[in-house]
Amino acid sequence: MGRSILIVEDEKEIRDLLVHYLRKEGFQPLVAHDGEEGLSKARAEKPDLILLDILLPKMDGLELLRKIRADREIARTPVAMLTAKGDETDRIVGLELGADDYIPKPFSPREVVARIKAIFRRSRKAPEEMEEKIFEYDGLRMDVSRHEVRFKGKAVSLTSKEFRILQALLSTPGRVLTRESILKKVWGEGTYVIDRTVDVHIAKLRQKIPFLSEAIETVKDVGYKLRED
Repeated sequence: MGRSILIVEDEKEIRDLLVHYLRKEGFQPLVAHDGEEGLSKARAEKPDLILLDILLPKMDGLELLRKIRADREIARTPVAMLTAKGDETDRIVGLELGADDYIPKPFSPREVVARIKAIFRRSRKAPEEMEEKIFEYDGLRMDVSRHEVRFKGKAVSLTSKEFRILQALLSTPGRVLTRESILKKVWGEGTYVIDRTVDVHIAKLRQKIPFLSEAIETVKDVGYKLRED
């Protein structure tokens, strides 16, 4: 049985089209017609990936994504947003909440399949990521193998993207990381992600771990660097 994909989409034509192409590619499609049903099926079925429309009845896609990321059992499920809305704010909010990709309508079903495969490739841990790695920086401790971050012994809750950005900074103290390099390292190639998304995630890191407000330095028009400890 192929990997399961939950399609949360209220437009029948789009739903049926995606189901058809996903089955052709060997995936196991599941469907939900609104946000509430999407959350219920995500919790019950624990799919390998969720295709999520933003404009949904009963519960919109952003609120559904927020609930998915707050649920320990499904929090790390990859989510690709499907939406006709081209507003940059919606895109930033979705990515800030932890969306893995953003696919604007109208789209080619083949493109959706290619994006899904790319997300699965990125989610595979590289051999070096499987090794135990611990970074320590001025009271901050990151255990990569356990996916844990603590500051002065207290656990800090980070999204997967925030975790990976912080890991990139901790592994290269003193070096400037451009926004483009952070995007490639954290989101991978070929995603609909803009430079502003990096700024949003850095702001969240500084908010959650206040001492990073000074430790992470902004390099104007370039990117960010972690001040050498």
